[in-house]
Amino acid sequence: MAFLDWLVIGIFCAALVGIVVWVTMQKNNNSADYFLGGKDATWIAIGASIFASNIGSEHLIGLAGSGASSGMAMAHWEIQGWMILILGWVFVPFYTRSMVYTMPEFLERRFNSTSRSILTAISLISYVMTKVAVTVYAGGLVFQQVFGIESLWGIDFFWIAAIGLVVITAIYTIFGGMKSVLYTSVLQTPILLLGSLIILVLGLKELGGWDQMMALCDVKPNYEGAQGTMIHLMRDNSDPQYPWLGALVGSAVIGFWYWCTDQFIVQRVLSGKNEKEARRGTIFGAYLKLLPVFLFLIPGMIAFAMHQKSLAAGGEGYLPFLANGNYNADAAFPTLVAKLLPAGVKGIVVCGILAALMSSLASLFNSSAMLYTIDFHKRMWPNTSEKKLVTIGQVATVVIVVLGILWIPVMRSVGDVLYTYLQDVQSVLAPGIASAFLLGICWKRASAKGGMWGLLSGLIIGLTRLGAKVYYSNVTDAADSWFKTVFYDFNWLYFCGCMLVVCCLVVIIVSLFTKAPDPAKIQGLVFGTATEEQKAATRASWNYWDIIHTVIILGFTVAFYIYFW
Repeated sequence: MAFLDWLVIGIFCAALVGIVVWVTMQKNNNSADYFLGGKDATWIAIGASIFASNIGSEHLIGLAGSGASSGMAMAHWEIQGWMILILGWVFVPFYTRSMVYTMPEFLERRFNSTSRSILTAISLISYVMTKVAVTVYAGGLVFQQVFGIESLWGIDFFWIAAIGLVVITAIYTIFGGMKSVLYTSVLQTPILLLGSLIILVLGLKELGGWDQMMALCDVKPNYEGAQGTMIHLMRDNSDPQYPWLGALVGSAVIGFWYWCTDQFIVQRVLSGKNEKEARRGTIFGAYLKLLPVFLFLIPGMIAFAMHQKSLAAGGEGYLPFLANGNYNADAAFPTLVAKLLPAGVKGIVVCGILAALMSSLASLFNSSAMLYTIDFHKRMWPNTSEKKLVTIGQVATVVIVVLGILWIPVMRSVGDVLYTYLQDVQSVLAPGIASAFLLGICWKRASAKGGMWGLLSGLIIGLTRLGAKVYYSNVTDAADSWFKTVFYDFNWLYFCGCMLVVCCLVVIIVSLFTKAPDPAKIQGLVFGTATEEQKAATRASWNYWDIIHTVIILGFTVAFYIYFW
């Protein structure tokens, strides 16, 4: 890192501090101000925040690493701008009419209070143990490799980077609330895009162009039994990791849960000043979501191609090696930053990395604090003043930060294993939640107990699957059985799709045998129940430009699948 790099980082931090100071001067008079930014966010802030919140360590390390090891396979999850459009066009009207702050609160409006409690508990535990912990863990690793510092003042630099990242992000999240998340995202998003674009352009230039990358990556992926080559999205159905049918179904289920029902993302939409701004924010976010494949996954493929080129020329390889002799795919993005970029430019990219990690963490902290404050505390003590709710939200953020830090040693000791299971965790969390929201909004007959048991069945099956994964991964001589075949050997993507079908069947069967919901209770929350006034408000919130942009995004997605088929 040269002086010019540090200067660029200093300017970025000064700008960030300026925004945070300005935001904290805007008083948070009530919980709507603190958690939803006063519900006056514009489409630019919403779209930028959706994108910046989504881009975290799983992209800087996981997606680039996936590109270096398995090529285009993970692009199914990343080329999902069309899924954000479903949030904007289908779900935004229902969420806006319900006037809720959180997704668990919406489930209570649609089903019952038990459903709200179940979703709140699942969300909080998963945020602290996966999203917060993984982001912080990977952030420490990224900065250790980018700065090339093993220790500082006799302390492992990993800890300095990880805890420093958490503390700085927590400070502006605690004092600024949702406004700090939204407005810092407006600064962080263009820097992140610029930094990653520089990596892409310089990487292709160093390698010799796009065709050279495609030629060097036209080899089998780096996992046992792989079918097809790294440059193809569609792998044969016999592929053990990414069979094309499983990838399409599994990515759609996980994507629906994440983009349309997860508090972490939907909270950005709830902060919109009206339905029009919220929908246009999702369209802008969908445009931005088309970029990560090119900004993170393809740089991983570039790093792999450089590694292959170096080995072919008799060199030592471009990527560092692991103790087992394999190249370290997860080091792809940090290695490109360290080896490829000149002084000053490296500072811009480091600012982009900082932006990605901080915006993702800030969103997590704010969403987690909101879930606790609104869905637990306010329900137990409904007479709590709005000012006190803000204070409780700030305290809850501190607690979540501390829990995230305490979980880091566990992450570090089993990091590779836990990171490998991260997609598995999402694949078993998603189906139960997706079934409750999907049928809750699409089917008037879905009853309170139907939705509740759909959630519970998803949780029970998911925990059984995770338990089986842990057990059979450590017991190598376990006897074959139907249980092992179903809950361990069965491909995780097919399992995710089957889980959704099972959970939907549970909702349907239980609903048909239990009391139908009161029409007055679900008015405006289910298709076919909106009043004429509500329909008119939704129709007035979009025009032909919204449709044109939607068609462009869908067209780009189809073209992408055709090119990389």
